[in-house]
Amino acid sequence: MIHVIREKATARQIQEMLESLSVYIKVAVDIRLGILAGGGILHADCEALLLEAESRQEDIWGADWIPDEREVRFEALINIRPRQGNRSMEIQDPDIRAKVEKIVRDLLEVR
Repeated sequence: MIHVIREKATARQIQEMLESLSVYIKVAVDIRLGILAGGGILHADCEALLLEAESRQEDIWGADWIPDEREVRFEALINIRPRQGNRSMEIQDPDIRAKVEKIVRDLLEVR
């Protein structure tokens, strides 16, 4: 199940997002709006939900959240954007990485 998360996710939402891959959650993060979509099998599915929610494609970046390790990984096919200077699956720009990580931790990390 994919959820669009605008404020701190509930334990139930986290569990539902983990249903697809069990140990990690694929996320698409809108760094302008400070929201994310998480869950499912493809980052592109999460991205599609954000686009329906009026996000702009250039503001959406893909990552993974591994709750047991409290780790964010920055690789996703949706990150390949030569026109934005990102020619890799991994987010290259340290400022974008920092924004993605902050949003993921703020919305998904259980303390």
